[in-house]
Amino acid sequence: MSSDLAGRRLYLCTPARDDLAQFAGACLRGGVDIVQLRDKRLEARQLLESARVLRGVCAGFGVPFIMNDRPDLALEVGADGVHVGQDDAPATLARRILGPEAIIGLSTHGPDDLAGAAAEPVDYISAGPVEATPTKPGRPGTGPGYVASAVAAEHRPVFVTGGVTPSSVGALADLGVTHFVVVRWLTEADEPEKAAQALRDAIDRAIEHHAEAG
Repeated sequence: MSSDLAGRRLYLCTPARDDLAQFAGACLRGGVDIVQLRDKRLEARQLLESARVLRGVCAGFGVPFIMNDRPDLALEVGADGVHVGQDDAPATLARRILGPEAIIGLSTHGPDDLAGAAAEPVDYISAGPVEATPTKPGRPGTGPGYVASAVAAEHRPVFVTGGVTPSSVGALADLGVTHFVVVRWLTEADEPEKAAQALRDAIDRAIEHHAEAG
């Protein structure tokens, strides 16, 4: 499934929630095309319960399901891959655990991280957060300059994080961004399907406009 990752533009990162299956289904109908479970509060067994729910929903839509941080749990639940941070299990270990076909992602937050990612066995990187966000407490925003440099330097997809909304994606697309991670725009939405559709439409328009301008 990693072979078509470049064509996936809208990446939902969600914590566990009581209505997880309904919420995820609504977001996927609205245009989300890759999903990650990220919940720092839960113990392993609780994470596995939510992961099995999300895996089933994602499989029904034919989109990849990614676990955050835990390649061991990703293996147990049959996830399509794992996303690791700079302080998590090494990407090389995740690759050994999950195998050559798994999707492995790696967070980067600055030039040193980007340089270190060059030799890592990952399928994509994330860059950001562009602006400070409560989902990453204590981490300052990188600003647009780092995002632009990451997109320019990488041959792998670069998923940009931090404050992704319909009103922000145009400026990001002008930097060359074509892959976006969303959290609060959808997790806090009263109508997640409509919110996802609005964001996906904005992304598609912004990318098309940037391509025409270029």
